Amino acid sequence: MSQVVILVATRKGAWLFHGDAARRDWRVDGPHFLGHVITHLQLDPRDGRTLLAAAKTGHLGPTIFRSTDLGRSWTEAKQPPAFANLPGLPARSVDHTFWLTPGHASERGTWYAGTSPQGLFRSEDGGATWTPLPSVNDDAQFRAWMGTQQDGTPDGPKLHSILVDPRDAAHLVFGMSGGGVHESHDAGRSWTPRVEGMEVVEGFDVNDISCHDPHCLRLCASNPDRLWQQNHCGIYRLDGPGRRWQRVGRAMPERVGDIGFPMLVHPRDADTAWVFPMDGSDVWPRTAPLGRPAAYVTRDGGEHWQRLAEGLPEEQAWWTIKRQAMAVDDQATPALYLGTTGGELWIGHDEGARWQNLARHLPEIYAVEVAALPA
Repeated sequence: MSQVVILVATRKGAWLFHGDAARRDWRVDGPHFLGHVITHLQLDPRDGRTLLAAAKTGHLGPTIFRSTDLGRSWTEAKQPPAFANLPGLPARSVDHTFWLTPGHASERGTWYAGTSPQGLFRSEDGGATWTPLPSVNDDAQFRAWMGTQQDGTPDGPKLHSILVDPRDAAHLVFGMSGGGVHESHDAGRSWTPRVEGMEVVEGFDVNDISCHDPHCLRLCASNPDRLWQQNHCGIYRLDGPGRRWQRVGRAMPERVGDIGFPMLVHPRDADTAWVFPMDGSDVWPRTAPLGRPAAYVTRDGGEHWQRLAEGLPEEQAWWTIKRQAMAVDDQATPALYLGTTGGELWIGHDEGARWQNLARHLPEIYAVEVAALPA
């Protein structure tokens, strides 16, 4: 069995938690970049040792750091993501890189990055230099769908959930908050909106793509034609070759609802997915409903949902979980991992059935990823 490493990105640095194959004993490595805002930390599964960290370094601005030795040493990208300034289009600057995705297994060294404000970038040299994709960044229609810097989420609009089809390096999907879901079959040269069936907040126009607010998209490795989505307006599933999203979150308990930020899919079962609901009522407190945090799992494609809370606080726990702060490993019996804005890191053994706290008092957790390491 492989060892695992949990990659934790926080408002004040990054931590690596190395676990044994049984996921019982853990060794903490960190902090890295103490005091820097780290929005995402990813390990390249193609070599098992290259790490990329999306950072915002105070007065030095946004950048990407790279390590080729599992975090023992770091170098800054020679050319971090930056928008091109073109005549006729308003100038934009990257506030921070929000999302990092390794490219297809056949394209070693290729990475994708999503930024705030919304932008899509690609690297072909392992993250050392980044090139903007003009089909998104400089397209007038995309610019209109993105809205303005004042629109969208409280900490800024963002391009996120960059998905690469494991069967086809040219097949890409991403989400924008706000701005909908978009799909490419030609490696990002052109894009098609995929918002059919998605709902929007009452009072807004469902036909206006800028009103669509996907929170997290996931692709099923065992069935890449199926996509899952946690949205500002519910939980959705899309089964290709169909193009219409189905809202499957209506089967969630009414007092809990189907609003949230993170979403996970089982590595080998496309019918199994997990969410961590947030209170989306009234003024959108974005906390665990009723102060009772829990994951919910479906094992039948969204027809039924089961509460998973053994070991979690039973009351007065007003957690907030960000869209990147939940992960699942690919062990024979997967475990779930989540981080809270209060700085707690948890593991959900047996596919989330039993929860155990791994760390407290970390800075606000922005993202959690998990990866396998050679034994």
